[in-house]
Amino acid sequence: PQVCWLAPEQTAGKQKPYMYTQGQAVLNRSFFPGFDTPSVKCTYSATVKVPEGFTAVMSATSWEKQEDNTFVFKMSQPIPSYLIALAVGDIVSADVGPRSRVWAEPCLIEAAKEEYDGVIEEFLAVGEKLFGPYVWGRYDILFMPPSFPFGGMENPCLTFVTPCLLAGDRSLADVIIHEISHSWFGNLVTNASWGEFWLNEGFTMYAQRRISTEVYGLAYTCLEAATGRALLRQHMDNTGEDHPLNKLRVVIEPGPFSLFLGVNPDDTYNETPYEKGYCFVSYLAHLVGDQSKFDAFLQAYVNRFKFQSITADDALGFFLEYFPELKEKGVDSIPGLEFDRWLNTPGWPPYLPDLSPGEQLMKPADELAALWAADGLNVEAIEAVDITAWRTYQLVYFLDQVLQKSPLPKGNVERLSEMYPKISKAQNAELRLRWCQIVLKNNLEAEYGKVKDFLHSQGKQKYTLPLYRAMWGGSESARALAMETFSATAPQLHVNVQNYVKKILGLEAAE
Repeated sequence: PQVCWLAPEQTAGKQKPYMYTQGQAVLNRSFFPGFDTPSVKCTYSATVKVPEGFTAVMSATSWEKQEDNTFVFKMSQPIPSYLIALAVGDIVSADVGPRSRVWAEPCLIEAAKEEYDGVIEEFLAVGEKLFGPYVWGRYDILFMPPSFPFGGMENPCLTFVTPCLLAGDRSLADVIIHEISHSWFGNLVTNASWGEFWLNEGFTMYAQRRISTEVYGLAYTCLEAATGRALLRQHMDNTGEDHPLNKLRVVIEPGPFSLFLGVNPDDTYNETPYEKGYCFVSYLAHLVGDQSKFDAFLQAYVNRFKFQSITADDALGFFLEYFPELKEKGVDSIPGLEFDRWLNTPGWPPYLPDLSPGEQLMKPADELAALWAADGLNVEAIEAVDITAWRTYQLVYFLDQVLQKSPLPKGNVERLSEMYPKISKAQNAELRLRWCQIVLKNNLEAEYGKVKDFLHSQGKQKYTLPLYRAMWGGSESARALAMETFSATAPQLHVNVQNYVKKILGLEAAE
């Protein structure tokens, strides 16, 4: 299951086959024998021989091409096994900074270079200023074929990302900031078990938003964080707040019928470790009460635990040791906000960071969404709002509000579609996802083609599953669309994503 073999039609160029590996969480054991647990770190080397006309790339600190198309790789820093990754295909590269290049199929390389030229170095430099030295040497990005199921995978030295990030306007760069942040949180300091995945993702979300605040300003970052909070709300509404997966410390252990199988950590993947984890790290910063002191703590934390795998108890113990005055005050057991409650009680975060600086961007979006949800449209008021200058996350936030208010009164969605081609004809994946959700929630059959096109164009899990859920929960024609689209696109989806969709459509239990 770790090694994904793509036929030529599953690639962007459609000419040559492609192969890549995806190790997180516990799939690398099917690729090579090893201690496939994040609690163990090691260096590795590999010799990979590939056919003429193909290039091999790996998550390694040094690469060398020898004769007869043999590539030799070495990773000189100890890493957990899940970060070992290999891709082989018709891949070329272009420099975008002093220590960064983009890799992609030839038909995507120009777009990739344009989108990220000069951008990565800026993010890396801010990350180093905040969290300490970048220890991995290079930071390259590999744009994967469209069927890649994730936004990004933080393989060291070579992040694998979805081609959906090639938005043409640099508006989805925050995904790259997230993967860059993993260079410190996750890759350098790693969760010792997948049950404490929030140590990787909560700290990385916090780090991502720190970098984003330095680069784009606080209002923008708060808006992006509000989008994340909406995803957490959606997830908890879907599962029920008290679902055992909505804790930061998840119990991943065999059930009564899976004595030898255990639970696949991949099946426990959701928004909680990211966004509730972010809230917990923000709460720690709030306890400190001074941003520069908390930044200094994060640097000390990385320095203390670099190249190690740790538990939440290690991290929180170090926090209290670093701030003895907080330890004396007993901040770990403030009623309702106990560290233990954060870790072990499912449900909505007991503390939410203040996102009000984003109000200046959210308020106009909220007001506009309310206008569109009204029974009689106030066209004059709507036309008075100029959305041409809105950045992508402001539009995303607006669409999230429209989706919450959907189905809209009759005829409103058609009008909205006509009035904002910037949204209804968008090529940006985050906008396309939301527009498709709105089309389905309002049963706008005239635009079902957009849902189909979007699902044909990419296979990212985070976009694909919500749309199938929406189709399956919709009208008969929406269900028919789901069946038709899945039978046409199944071969181009990652096997995990195929199984999850089958489960949604009741075709068979996911394995």
